[in-house]
Amino acid sequence: MTTNERLAALMIEAGYLDRDGKIGKKRFARAVTEAPAALRSGRAYNHTYVGRWLSGVTPRDDETRDAIREALGARLGRIVALDELGFRIDSTVSPDVGLTYPEQPEEGVASIADLLGADLSGNSVAESSTNIAAWNDASVAWLVRSQKPLAELPGPATVGAADVVRLRAMRQTFDRLDNMFGGAHARNALVQYLRTDLPRLLRASGAADVRRDLFAAAGELVQLAAWMSYDAGLHGLAQRYFIQALSLADAAEDRLLAASILDAMSHQASFLGRYREAANMARAARLGTESIAAPILTAHFHTMEARALARTSDPEACQRAMGSAVDLFDRHVAGDGPEWIQYFDSAEMSAELGHCYRDLGRSDEAIRHATDALASASGDYARSDFFVAMVLADAHLDRGEVDEGCRVAEKAILVGETLDSVRCRTYVTEFQQRLVRYRRSGAVREFVSRVHGSRLWTPSAS
Repeated sequence: MTTNERLAALMIEAGYLDRDGKIGKKRFARAVTEAPAALRSGRAYNHTYVGRWLSGVTPRDDETRDAIREALGARLGRIVALDELGFRIDSTVSPDVGLTYPEQPEEGVASIADLLGADLSGNSVAESSTNIAAWNDASVAWLVRSQKPLAELPGPATVGAADVVRLRAMRQTFDRLDNMFGGAHARNALVQYLRTDLPRLLRASGAADVRRDLFAAAGELVQLAAWMSYDAGLHGLAQRYFIQALSLADAAEDRLLAASILDAMSHQASFLGRYREAANMARAARLGTESIAAPILTAHFHTMEARALARTSDPEACQRAMGSAVDLFDRHVAGDGPEWIQYFDSAEMSAELGHCYRDLGRSDEAIRHATDALASASGDYARSDFFVAMVLADAHLDRGEVDEGCRVAEKAILVGETLDSVRCRTYVTEFQQRLVRYRRSGAVREFVSRVHGSRLWTPSAS
């Protein structure tokens, strides 16, 4: 009985088959015995050993595992990583897994495999905090192009354009779930899918252009895993996924995708109150693409810089960043830029400006832009609509319009019942903090009584 499907798949790919199409255990045992690691240790294996490995038994010693890797690698024409063999290895995942920007694509694939495995196993990495130095190191490494280029893999092609199409289709599917129901809703399903398929695809042989497209599609999916982890409040994990997504885009030589990932990292840093790092990452994204980015993409980089600066003591710099964003957005032609930035429409731009003006304490402008955003929203991005509605409610409270602020917030909170998102709860918490000064108001007491049972109105906040 074969329970180690990963090992079986590798053996089939390597051609260890008998006439009946079954795995040739004796042939494989000889190949493992003749591998360099086995010769050095003096170990020998027979078909019984192979049967045990396929049934799920993990070899106890490193030499045997290395010999298995070498036997497979010799036939596949590439290095086979330990995590590909499907064995259960009782070892502690490094607490720094995923934080280091890889020097070469193969190293990055191993980091992603380890990170996905640690995530699914409930390793403490999932609850880790962010590392400020890792943001800076990744930004600089990408800017100076420190990663070695994606190498050709010898042997017959085992991945093709259809694999790229499939990855991008999966990204679109999970992206819709994320936008409509929040990052915590389907995050584990995405991570499980990635752990099952992604390392194998990234290590497979194929034409150079197909492999670049594959790495880019993988970068988009790992970036989505980062966004969903961020939305679920798993910030250290999200940071690691972002860094590895950046590495995949770099390996694919897709500067625009890589810059958009830096842009997303800036978004997370702002949310966590690391405004200087957030502004720097947005600037790095712009600097690294200044000669190739479409206006709509550069406009978004400016909005992320503005979002960070709005929370600092430099309103003039924030205003300049917003002005640059608006100028570039007004110059863009619909359809320009990559497919994944097309969501950034006039409603999204107005929402970003609403956030900035709220944080600058300019309630009138915040109300105007937030209102425009909600009026022109497509309805496809429930979470984004929730965010801007809460910004509008905040701005009304800041202007002393308690009844209107509570009305807008109540509508948003009730609509947001479908969202499983820590970020959404954070927006509600910020609104509650603004309510404190109006706690004696009858309108506030009535509002609280109506929304108290909402999943977004957490007990600690109420």
